[in-house]
Amino acid sequence: MGWFKKFMGLEAPNSDSKWIATDNAPLNEPPAGPLGLAFGKGVMFDSTLKLLLDGKTSLVIPDSQPIWSAGTIELGQSNWLSRFYLNDEDHWLQVHTSGDIAGQVESVILFNYLDYITINSEAELRRLAGPDSLIGLPTYTHNGVEYSREWGTEAGQTELVALSEHLSNPDETYRIEHHSMLYARETGLTDRREFLLFSVEEDAEGTISLSTSLGISLYTTDLTIC
Repeated sequence: MGWFKKFMGLEAPNSDSKWIATDNAPLNEPPAGPLGLAFGKGVMFDSTLKLLLDGKTSLVIPDSQPIWSAGTIELGQSNWLSRFYLNDEDHWLQVHTSGDIAGQVESVILFNYLDYITINSEAELRRLAGPDSLIGLPTYTHNGVEYSREWGTEAGQTELVALSEHLSNPDETYRIEHHSMLYARETGLTDRREFLLFSVEEDAEGTISLSTSLGISLYTTDLTIC
């Protein structure tokens, strides 16, 4: 077990998973996604979104573009997260559904990557996202804006949440292990919250990284799938 798994208290990934690719060879196709979303499909955003969100969030609404890859996270109790990574590599959509992967839509969030850092040691991980960092505390201030923690009820720092994401694109099928923490704040717009997501990730090659993403709540009517 490497330093990352020791640090996070993890066992090795389950090698029996039907989603694990061998030598980058694609395996089974992913289940059908919600809202008709899937890699190869195009996403168009309502033209009024940029004006509506101006001054409410610093997130950049992208132009219309195709989905390059799609990921699925099983949360348990018939709840799912489906993630769709756009071709510009800066934006991704997350759809929370219940009942089935393509079932009842509970929320839609558009995320914009803010930062991506490769982590090379346990000491660096402790400093950036572990007990020596501010991630996991009840509040987090980013660029002068304060967000409240969405996960965990501890008065102090809480542990990151483990999520296993199974991804597919036209070339391969693979898995990424996440340890994440989500923060949020109100924007003043009805049912439109802003999110700050931190995720320590380990890819199939064992590379450890920390990504930071800014998100905004969307209505399903904000999207057109083509």
